[in-house]
Amino acid sequence: MLFLLDANTLIDAHRDYYPMDRVPEFWNWRLQNAADGRVRVPMESYEEVVAGRQDDLVSWLRSNRTTLRFVEMAHPDSVAAVVDRGYAPDLRDDEIGKLGRDPFLIAYALRDTRNRCLVTNEASKPGKERANRHLPDACKSVGVRSIHLFRLIRELDFRTGGHLREAAGRLPLTSPASSS
Repeated sequence: MLFLLDANTLIDAHRDYYPMDRVPEFWNWRLQNAADGRVRVPMESYEEVVAGRQDDLVSWLRSNRTTLRFVEMAHPDSVAAVVDRGYAPDLRDDEIGKLGRDPFLIAYALRDTRNRCLVTNEASKPGKERANRHLPDACKSVGVRSIHLFRLIRELDFRTGGHLREAAGRLPLTSPASSS
């Protein structure tokens, strides 16, 4: 399975959960999965992250661009099908502008729905319509699997602190009640 990353999975992870200076194992794990062909960053996601930013995440992306990047180009007919079926067939120009690059991400996964999955931190909001639809709902409409970053972590079995688990296994477990 190839997991294609939405920009928010990179930005949110670095900002909120796994800062590079505190959890470098997470970023090494992502890089290893990219090297193994399981995870890729489409150009649209890459450009969204690096636009107007200069931080550790941008430096990491630039340094590892060759390993991380997804090199396919989205076919215009696939993008049009995603817009029509995933959002609405009669979107106005201002609505199309609101979609941003999301239809391209979905189109990449649509090319091989059995072996590709979109990873996003967006939550499903089935009541949203037209250009306001969220990625998971647009994906569902066109038959593309999408998952949250935390699901990806479970599916690809990210773990940290192996040395801590080993040490913890050697420590006696006590509860506050038993230690009095």
